[in-house]
Amino acid sequence: MPSKNSRQPGRRSGPPAKPVKNKKSRKQNKKGKTGLRINGEYQYLILVFLGLFFAYGLMSSSSALIPRIIQLLCKGMFGGLAMLIPLTMVVMGITGILEGNEKIDRLKKTKIFYIFVLFIVIYYGLINYARTPSESPFSLDMIQDIVKIGVSREGVGLIPSILTYLLSHLLGFVGAWLLTIFATILTILYFFEISVKDIIAYIKNPKDSSNIINKIRTKFGKKAKIDGVDDKTMLNKTGFFERIRDKFHKNEEVEDYEEEVDDDKTIKIVGFNKAEDDYLEILEGTQGLSDLEILQQMQKEEPIIDGLVTKEDEDLSNKRSNKLLQLDDEEDTLGLGQESDLMISGSSLPKRKMTGLTEDVKMGHIPTSKTYVEEDDKLIPENEHEKYKNYKMPPISLLNKLAGGGDKKSKHKVLENARRLEKTLRDFGVDANINQVTVGPTITRYEIQPNPGVKVSKIVNLTDDIALSLAAKSIRMEAPIPGKSAIGIEVPNDESQMVSVREIIDSDEFKNFKSPLVMGLGKDVAGRIIVGDIGKMPHLLIAGSTGSGKSVCVNTLITSIMYKAKPDEVKLMLIDPKVVELANYNGIPHLLVPVVTDAKKAANALGWAVSEMNRRYKLFAENQVKDISSYNEKSDDPLPKIVIIIDELADLMMVSANDVEDHICRLAQMARAAGMHLIVATQRPSVDVITGVIKANIPSRIAFAVSSQTDSRTILDMGGAEKLLGKGDMLFYPLGAAKPVRLQGAFISEAESENIIDYVKKEAGEISYAGDIEESISSVNTERSGDEDELLYDAITFVVANGQASSSMLQRKYKIGFNRAARLIDNMEERGIVGPSEGSKPRKVLISQEELSAFED
Repeated sequence: MPSKNSRQPGRRSGPPAKPVKNKKSRKQNKKGKTGLRINGEYQYLILVFLGLFFAYGLMSSSSALIPRIIQLLCKGMFGGLAMLIPLTMVVMGITGILEGNEKIDRLKKTKIFYIFVLFIVIYYGLINYARTPSESPFSLDMIQDIVKIGVSREGVGLIPSILTYLLSHLLGFVGAWLLTIFATILTILYFFEISVKDIIAYIKNPKDSSNIINKIRTKFGKKAKIDGVDDKTMLNKTGFFERIRDKFHKNEEVEDYEEEVDDDKTIKIVGFNKAEDDYLEILEGTQGLSDLEILQQMQKEEPIIDGLVTKEDEDLSNKRSNKLLQLDDEEDTLGLGQESDLMISGSSLPKRKMTGLTEDVKMGHIPTSKTYVEEDDKLIPENEHEKYKNYKMPPISLLNKLAGGGDKKSKHKVLENARRLEKTLRDFGVDANINQVTVGPTITRYEIQPNPGVKVSKIVNLTDDIALSLAAKSIRMEAPIPGKSAIGIEVPNDESQMVSVREIIDSDEFKNFKSPLVMGLGKDVAGRIIVGDIGKMPHLLIAGSTGSGKSVCVNTLITSIMYKAKPDEVKLMLIDPKVVELANYNGIPHLLVPVVTDAKKAANALGWAVSEMNRRYKLFAENQVKDISSYNEKSDDPLPKIVIIIDELADLMMVSANDVEDHICRLAQMARAAGMHLIVATQRPSVDVITGVIKANIPSRIAFAVSSQTDSRTILDMGGAEKLLGKGDMLFYPLGAAKPVRLQGAFISEAESENIIDYVKKEAGEISYAGDIEESISSVNTERSGDEDELLYDAITFVVANGQASSSMLQRKYKIGFNRAARLIDNMEERGIVGPSEGSKPRKVLISQEELSAFED
């Protein structure tokens, strides 16, 4: 028989666990608070009954004790105003039953109810001034007389008499009237937040009273919506009979925990798409779930049918101002600001045309970083700046406005999850409180503040247990939240709410952005619109698995540039090895060359970009400036900024990994000051695609959902992307940020993209690409370099003459080893002489003898 001290299987040694409360003690505790709960739920029924009974007492001629006391108190104190007391009680009781505590608590907090009662009493006393006593009402005999006269309905009551006596003796009868009227006007203006400017504007133009009317409507309008809270849910949960029914359908475990919540518990709920208020204090305890006050209201939108705004409604919607949520002391919009101007070295430059160097683009030569010759050709023709002088940006009406559907998350459900979360932490011995709940378009973040002495790792290790408790698909922890002494637990919403690209482009953040290299990203957890500055990133890596939202993000980026930059300000070079993703952008005036879809030509395009970067730096050196901003300020022929977008890096790395990696690294290291920026996207975030050299030179990252933590570490150098939900859910990690920020990316449909492309094509008219660039990208590099094999051109002539190529054939012909023969074959493939490997079969020769002769000439 084992001893008492021996360890038993499945149990840890250590201090004994805390004793669990038995059911009896819990039920006793529950009974102790039931009275308070019933009082909170049914106080308005009692109030209605008291109002009716007071009305009976005031009108009754009975000699019973209670009616006589009611008459003595009400009529003796207020005279003829006594009947307003039961009427007010009945109205407040019925309002509380139908609407819950929201309206009444709001009235109490603003103190307007008490001020309103005070003004009624004063006006009643002044109107009945002749019936008020002329002597001091502060003597005992006079008080008794005033009360008796008030009960007999011949007097005005004690309180109106005292107030009227004080005002008339201090200010005189006329002065009392003037002060009361002036105070009434001030109170009305203060309550409705009407300024003197509004009154002056109304006096100047009486027909235009929209500002004053809107403020009055705002005060009297229903404030029953918070982010993600359905109106029907609110009405159902706050109705009297629904509350009775809910009491019998609540989960017993959750209800037991509700009874144990402290009465002074306060949680903030922050939503998205709010109008003006920043947060909502929710008072728990005796009031119950239905008595929680709503702080934030959703912005009033025009009616939306079938998810889209009709053209007839467009004019109406444009008249309304779109106010954006600004959270208190939250993290700033990442990547904001325009490209900073660097100092100019040397003497100031006069206004003059500047010429530079360009590469040799003769047939048979591919641009490399070593090849430069001076030419007078410019990247943008001189007349292009004049051509786009009157260019108009695409109108916002080309984008659809989506309905605000999605997850109508009730505050009851949010608070129930908060209680479950606190209960789970407490069950595992973690002392922590939930201070704030933020409802976002995709996730809801619960901010937990651990008590002193609780380790962050102790909460982080409970990730799976918390997910089990909340029945969530997955959860992600942010420990701690940057700038806060709290831990964020991000729980997916049952339904995600789509963020349209129109919301981003039509926002003040986007409109007020000064740099043309703006990138509309989406909304963060709290619903704030996030935009980025490509010029400050200055290069961006986008990675994620198939279907996670990479291509939509790239399309949103291109759309943002087309909405912000003229074709002569920003030029795009699109590289799309997948052929179908970016091909629809062919023909837009922002392109330098048509979309590059051939993986071999893509390496040449990156080589041209390196050459252009070096050409610009030589141009800057000649004109004694440091960067493109300084150059454009002094020149009447400014250079455009160039954004190079690669939609799938993995395909390029498979074809010519060395060249692509070298070009990307050179551009990433040096191209920022030259006004050239790289945006690289890939769906295979492995180390053979995103090499260490590439990752080290591209500081800004966007990670979409990936399959493993290893892939997440490859992108972000940390885990987290494996817990994303897909469909635009991303982690944005810009240069200089302490931690990545979780966003819901903006969505743009194919129809919207086509509308914008058609518009910019028509607005730009006939366009012409830079022919020399296109020719140099398409050409085959037969230029000799110092490190080429001396047998290369003899081998090319040999395989073209034979019509096929293989390593063994070159070995026999030139009596060389296999490695050298294989290198010769690879060099021919890079130059487009032979095709790819077909296993054991010889490679096909892609050019004829005549073409080879033309190249040699």
